Amino acid sequence: MTAVQQPASVGLGQPSPQPRQPARRLYVAGGQQRALRPLSAVGQDWYEYQKGLILELDTASGTATSHVEYVSPPDAAPPDSPRILFKSGTLVGDELYLCTQTEVLVYRLPAFELATYVSLPMFNDLHHVRPTPTGNLLVANTGLDTVVELRRDGSVVAITNVLGDDPWARFSPETDYRLVRTTKPHLAHPNQVFYVGDEPWATRFEQRDAVSLVDPARRIPIGLERVHDGLVHGSNAYFTTVDGKIAVADLNDLRVVEVIDLTRAHPADMLLGWARGLHIEWPYVWVGFSRIRPTKFRENLGWVLQGLKRDFGTHVGCYDLRDGQSLGQLNVEPFGLSAIFGIYPADRAE
Repeated sequence: MTAVQQPASVGLGQPSPQPRQPARRLYVAGGQQRALRPLSAVGQDWYEYQKGLILELDTASGTATSHVEYVSPPDAAPPDSPRILFKSGTLVGDELYLCTQTEVLVYRLPAFELATYVSLPMFNDLHHVRPTPTGNLLVANTGLDTVVELRRDGSVVAITNVLGDDPWARFSPETDYRLVRTTKPHLAHPNQVFYVGDEPWATRFEQRDAVSLVDPARRIPIGLERVHDGLVHGSNAYFTTVDGKIAVADLNDLRVVEVIDLTRAHPADMLLGWARGLHIEWPYVWVGFSRIRPTKFRENLGWVLQGLKRDFGTHVGCYDLRDGQSLGQLNVEPFGLSAIFGIYPADRAE
């Protein structure tokens, strides 16, 4: 483990006589990029992450401890410029469920002992993993537009196409998709899986909604920009949209009842970044923002090209859900983290 001191000029919080943000220790998971590239680098492949990182942030002192630096083995990654990083996960008890592009890993905390490892040929561009109510694993297999339920030994229980189609209509069960660099364009791009009671759901990036995996007629239309996180808290589900909004949906009638625009808490020309990673401790919410980088799928970044001139870089922001006010930002790029996918409370793992 390596402790790193945050430069004083980019510490958490905007000074005030009585700061409201909670002092918190957070695990933040994501990836380290090979080289940062400017937004103007149109046509270049910016998605070049060389390792997954798990940091522990002390938001009071502005320090970070590196717990895990992970590189996927050659048999679980494309041979040419593999994209290696941690995607979204779930913390339950003392187990942190995480995924890379092609692997599911379960770490036992606080020692970060690897308790479970699964990598299947059908895995491509995984985005999220969480446990099921019965103790299995539920995985957003984004590259194949599916959600996969499997046991910890890797045996498959069910494969569900999030559009209701045959899971193998567009793909071949004979192909090792771990070695395929990309299957884009995706038709749905499921990002996050969650449960409403015992009913599994998934967010769909392209459809800008969340849909039941049991009954596709049950969905939560979100609209706005493309959807990433879906997190159940009480009787509501909280969704991030990539342009910095949080949509709050009532799970009783499956409709959005509030939209919190986090960009309004900052100067009009400030670019927060790609919103992804969400942790709620009512009335506070922690949100991850990753530096915007070029992409050949330019339609995904249309909301960026609006005269924005400044950005915070890759950072974690804290907000008050009652009024949408910003309580501070902590830049994580000095600690080697180039993209954030998940934020989890470190205190509860002790």
